[in-house]
Amino acid sequence: MNRGPSPTQENPCPSSSAISPPDFVQDSTQGQIKFHEWIGNSWAVLFSHPKNFTPVCTTELGEVSKIKQEFDKRNVKVIGLSVDPVKDHERWAKDIEETQGAKLNFPLLADADKKVSNLYGMIHPNASDTMTVRSVFVIGPDKKVKLTITYPPSTGRNFDEILRVIDSLQLTAQYKVATPVNWENGQDCIVLTSVSNDDAKKLFPKGFTEVKPYLRTTPQPNR
Repeated sequence: MNRGPSPTQENPCPSSSAISPPDFVQDSTQGQIKFHEWIGNSWAVLFSHPKNFTPVCTTELGEVSKIKQEFDKRNVKVIGLSVDPVKDHERWAKDIEETQGAKLNFPLLADADKKVSNLYGMIHPNASDTMTVRSVFVIGPDKKVKLTITYPPSTGRNFDEILRVIDSLQLTAQYKVATPVNWENGQDCIVLTSVSNDDAKKLFPKGFTEVKPYLRTTPQPNR
């Protein structure tokens, strides 16, 4: 469930695609990160963890390390965050490699001062600990937030779903289409209602099917 930040926080990051994610400078397992500079012209996924040596997060970091090439081929940089110092991250990385069979191959931010967590509104205002820090931010190369998701501590994130959403975001950023329920890369898309039939004939040379005047489908245009 998406959750907006507390209005009392300074420069929070709203869950809106019209807003730039706050910039920051923070240490990580791969050295100091200047966030906007680090993103460059890529897409980015920032996902956070309540603390090190937690079981669900251990499996998540291992999974992202295993499928990092899937993010790479989509021009997406991944970066994790945990509310602990770098030296603890380095110890945790050894456990991740041992138990998940994958070496940590992307930066993990050290947010012991909770600077980034608070800047991004990841911690609920009345929380007594950091257990609510289970957020995902998908950021475009235009430095705009495209998606935010907050998970409960008990539920591991589905990174196949996050990749699916990125495929949709990248497609719909290029073409005047939307993606229907349960869409997967390669399947038919929906022509935007703002596009007339005459324009649709020009924009989608593969043709389109008019199910209803407001519901027109077309083969994925970049396949």
